[in-house]
Amino acid sequence: MKCKNFLSISDVTPEAVRWLISSAAGMKQRGWNTLLSEKVLVLIFEKPSTRTRVSFDVAMRQLGGHCLYLAPEEVGLGKRESIPDVARVLSRYADAIAARTFSHATLETMAANADVPVINALSDLEHPCQALADLLTIYEEKSTLEGLILGYIGDGNNTAHSLMLGAAMCGINVRMASPAGYQVKDAVLGKARQYAAKSGAEIICTEDPRQVAAGADVVYTDVWVSMGQEAQAAERRRVFAGYQVTAELLSLAKKDAILMHPLPAHHGEEVAEGMIYTEQSVVFDQAENRLHAQKALLADLLGGLEIPMPDFR
Repeated sequence: MKCKNFLSISDVTPEAVRWLISSAAGMKQRGWNTLLSEKVLVLIFEKPSTRTRVSFDVAMRQLGGHCLYLAPEEVGLGKRESIPDVARVLSRYADAIAARTFSHATLETMAANADVPVINALSDLEHPCQALADLLTIYEEKSTLEGLILGYIGDGNNTAHSLMLGAAMCGINVRMASPAGYQVKDAVLGKARQYAAKSGAEIICTEDPRQVAAGADVVYTDVWVSMGQEAQAAERRRVFAGYQVTAELLSLAKKDAILMHPLPAHHGEEVAEGMIYTEQSVVFDQAENRLHAQKALLADLLGGLEIPMPDFR
């Protein structure tokens, strides 16, 4: 990929995103191997996690490497020990660091002081590993990416940022519906529009979820209240009340549209009860594909080995 770190999906080129998706599909077919034998990944988390922690751990094991997990209380990142010192020490022990942080600035400081690749396992700005898994899932379901319509309904959060950027890179038309004051950041939107201009994609931002869902190939939503936003929960639920993905809203999309959600889901809030268990839902395929997308990413950052991949369009 010709980059050391993966803090944002925009750290790599559109061609590299396509390569990673193809690589992930190949990894999924190939199964266990020894590409990263004798390599060590350290996970350092400020936030709890199910999918991110387990998928990275299993990814390293399936690639023949090793993974170590450091919980928040074990490090006290930026409190008990400075971020630069932690980055320098871990660089002496491990071949890569995957960090899940409250602030994106923490990741940037870590990357500036580490001698090994630093991977964004989630920050307040982006969730690029989730976007790779999402794009892999869409490709598996639709056999293409270019020209599809992705309708995102809900908070313009970290997941929305990475998804918008990655989709624009791959020629997916992006429609986003968020309440006023909760849209994606202007800087991210501007960058996504630059990618879209090159890929031929269209980006539409609106406050109308019905406009976004109409004719979509993919309907995507995420939680209204993320970790660290608990104090805003009541206000956010009030503001987002009209943005729930229901069967009626999904019926506005194409008949073969898929429903996506990065999990964890708040059933009865951003998505109606039972929706993620319907035939149109690929939510648990997304969850599985975190494993395969991260295997491709780790193999590229740490192994650099080329493997025959399926054709990507």
